[in-house]
Amino acid sequence: MPTEIDDRPDPDALLAAAMREGRGRLKIFLGAAPGVGKTWEMLSQARRRCTDGTDVVGGVIETHGRAETEAQLQDLPLLALKDVPYRGQILREFDLDAALERRPGILLVDELAHTNAPGSRHAKRWEDVAELVTAGLTVWATLNVQHLESLNDDVARITGIRVTETLPDHVLESADEVELIDIPPAALRTRLQEGRIYRPDNARRALDGYFKEGNLAALREIALRRTAAHVDDDVREWMRENQVTGPWPASDRILALIGPDTGGEAVIRTAKRLADALHAPWLALHVEHPTAAPRGRPSLLLAAQLGAEIETRSGDLVAATLDVARARNVTQIVVGRPTVSRRWQRPFRTSLSTSLLRGAPSYALHIVPAGALARPRAAPPVVRQDWRTWAAATALVAAVTGGGLLAGSLMPQEAMGMLFLAAVVAAASLQGIRLALYTAVIAFLAWDFFFIPPVGAISIANTHDAVALAVFLIVAAITGGLASRVRGEAQAGQARIASLRRIGLFSRRLGQPATEPELLAEIVRQAADTADDAAAVMLMPTGDELHQVAAYPPTASLDEGSRAAARWAAAHTVETGAGTATLPAAPWRFLPICAQSRAGRTTAGVLGLRTASPLDGPALQSIEALVDQAALALERLRFSEEAARAAAMEDTQKLRTALLNSLSHDLRTPLTGIRGAAGTLRGAWDNLSPDTRADLLSSIEEDTARMTRFLANIMDLTRLESGQVAPRLEPVDAAEAIEAAIARVPGASHFALSLPEPPPRIQADPALLEQVLVNVLENAVKYAPAGSHAAVRVSEDTSDVRIAIADEGVGIAPADLPHVFDSFRRATRGDSVIPGTGLGLAIARGLAEAMGGRIDAVSPRPDVPRDASPGTVVTLRLPKALHP
Repeated sequence: MPTEIDDRPDPDALLAAAMREGRGRLKIFLGAAPGVGKTWEMLSQARRRCTDGTDVVGGVIETHGRAETEAQLQDLPLLALKDVPYRGQILREFDLDAALERRPGILLVDELAHTNAPGSRHAKRWEDVAELVTAGLTVWATLNVQHLESLNDDVARITGIRVTETLPDHVLESADEVELIDIPPAALRTRLQEGRIYRPDNARRALDGYFKEGNLAALREIALRRTAAHVDDDVREWMRENQVTGPWPASDRILALIGPDTGGEAVIRTAKRLADALHAPWLALHVEHPTAAPRGRPSLLLAAQLGAEIETRSGDLVAATLDVARARNVTQIVVGRPTVSRRWQRPFRTSLSTSLLRGAPSYALHIVPAGALARPRAAPPVVRQDWRTWAAATALVAAVTGGGLLAGSLMPQEAMGMLFLAAVVAAASLQGIRLALYTAVIAFLAWDFFFIPPVGAISIANTHDAVALAVFLIVAAITGGLASRVRGEAQAGQARIASLRRIGLFSRRLGQPATEPELLAEIVRQAADTADDAAAVMLMPTGDELHQVAAYPPTASLDEGSRAAARWAAAHTVETGAGTATLPAAPWRFLPICAQSRAGRTTAGVLGLRTASPLDGPALQSIEALVDQAALALERLRFSEEAARAAAMEDTQKLRTALLNSLSHDLRTPLTGIRGAAGTLRGAWDNLSPDTRADLLSSIEEDTARMTRFLANIMDLTRLESGQVAPRLEPVDAAEAIEAAIARVPGASHFALSLPEPPPRIQADPALLEQVLVNVLENAVKYAPAGSHAAVRVSEDTSDVRIAIADEGVGIAPADLPHVFDSFRRATRGDSVIPGTGLGLAIARGLAEAMGGRIDAVSPRPDVPRDASPGTVVTLRLPKALHP
């Protein structure tokens, strides 16, 4: 039947148009092979636009030494290429930043699939172009069809040469304009023989290889089809934006309509043959009806295997079909011949083909006969109604009858008819049409027997009685049908809600595991629960083999035949095993878990299920949703692991760089001093005074001690990070530990010591505690100016002892304060001329934490005036000794 056409533009099309606002435009000059004249044509059009006053600039042009192409570069402004050093040579690359700064009206970029030199911002030139277009620039680019990623295998089979530089197909699909630069294969070979493409020696090899006439013809056909597909997409997009109702006969597109009957496979095969004959794209449409059982899945699987695009809708069959046909610019619709109805039903039924012909006179309609070999339609399942509903309907009629008899003359027979009619409606709303008809019959009989004269007899003696019976039956049929439909829609809605809840549950459950084994175990557990306690296994690829890595229950295992089906599912990314068309004899059903990678669609794993009965539609849909969620969860987990490894490698590289820098400074400086002093002593010992010799020997001792401390710090840090430090905790007198540390640090003797009475005792390792205090004191002495006041203050509370070491130095910048205890970390203020490795405070923190304490820093000091030096307070907190 005809449907009302909304004259408003498609919201999705308007959204896509809005997203294009502010972006530049990309025009691609597409060719079937090198030498067809893409660059020449791009430059020729650019020169004409330049003559018209457009600001045209060449970003990167690859002439390959062709004189005709180089001639087009005359008077055309060009951007300077960027020099990129690589392995001892200089590579000339497109300067992306210069193009963004220049912002011409049209930018020319040759060879879109080119791989940039290592160290460039983007790995591929098409990524440079994508950034330019996003920034609002209009770009003209060239591309050969063999560089499309999806055609890589096809081009290799045609030409025998594997193209290494490829780009994703979405680059071509997202182009605002595609212009095909076409030349017949014979003319291209003539240009090659004349040396206008390659040098003569290379041309001869190319003629016998890549540029064979058959190869060029095949590539030319591919380029023509890709260009036609892009134009077709542009036409459909324009129709959607302007709400133009189709079909437009610009190109053929086939729609196969899959119904619930057994003719779906025949419709799919016919549509496939028709699409192949017309070289047209095709799609399969399945319209779900709330009250119909989902029996179109086998046909959908067949359509997917034959390469159709699948679309599923719900609602009215004719309206949904016409809606999809208009939106996708379908020109031909393939439907199955309806099942022959009984003779008495024909006047009351309108076939699908008739409804489509009435509502879509612009489409070519193909009606496919079911054929003699069509399987008989399976009988619908018998719905067993509960006897209690029939008893309730009978009781309802009996109650109405009893109430009427008790009311007597107060209730006229016409009013009793309305009460009985209400009972019929109530019964219909409860169960459906069968119960409604039953209630209508017994209600009419009760009304006639007890209330319509002659009372006590059942008779239909006049027109009034016949009309009453007809009204009862008609109301029962209409109300029962509506109740059944509403109940079916409610059940379908509940099924969809349950499916959405299950998908949400999958997302939550599969998002919790932190490791891959935990995730795989959760996947098989969820799969087994979803398929009503089925057995589930997870197989993961290792090289060319599949290994079982998880199972539920844990004793589940596969036989050799099932493993063969699993390997086929992994290799071809199709479902195999029980209930499928591939290796159906296997007792397990295998569903590949597919992931998207740089290499394309790959199999990340295979989920196997063994059930006592075949999976029905809702359960199978839930399992497929689980497979999709599992693929996303595996990708998320692996990406997280890769990010963690990358972060760890980055931290390791930073640590290695800091260590090397520290080694180069803190070892080279004392070694240089030692070498100089030793050389002076050896060469001029007799000429040096005793004091000078003593100074030189003292400097050697100091530099040696400095190197020793540095190496000791490195060893201490290594021991801490490897967990080899095992403190021996015992009560330690705080005053004794602090005094011993001050005695070991030159320049710390002037620190003011403040202790409570009596001095507290600390639960710590005496040697480690002294080392912590030495490191902190050395840091305070190092950064505090000469003559400044420094102090060590000790305080305690019920559980901890706090040792605060305060100086009046340059302080620590707020940005550096959170990292002051990191390894090889030096403050950015005041550190440039002060020697050190940045290990002292890191070791102090590690030793303090090993003893069960903690250490922190505050800068500026809270107890100094604002106009004074900011200073720093490092506070060590350790547990108080429990037993003196």
